[in-house]
Amino acid sequence: MNDFLQLQVHDLVVPVLTGIYSEETHLPQPLRISITVDLEVPAHFAPDTPLGASKNYMDLKGAATGLPEGVHFVLIEAVADHIIDTLMAGDGRVARVEVHIVKLAIAEAGEAIGIRRVKHRA
Repeated sequence: MNDFLQLQVHDLVVPVLTGIYSEETHLPQPLRISITVDLEVPAHFAPDTPLGASKNYMDLKGAATGLPEGVHFVLIEAVADHIIDTLMAGDGRVARVEVHIVKLAIAEAGEAIGIRRVKHRA
């Protein structure tokens, strides 16, 4: 059985061009994005273990905040897939990625309306 480390970055607010309605398609809207990555790692981390044995969690933040400029994502599911594809392509040790996206602009009473997308490496 493999050992995994879960890396997490939660509650990033990112402006993204997304949506299907005319009022959504002209300006970026805020999305709250949270990411969890299961990374295959060594069975033990010694005090002097280098960063290369793990993964810089800023890579997760970069995948969410570095979306292609000027690209309109019709569905937030496509935003999640772009983030997942970026993280899986960048590191073969990434076994699973979970992205949770909340559309902040449509909340009326603080509710969290959105999606959770999970992909496992084949």
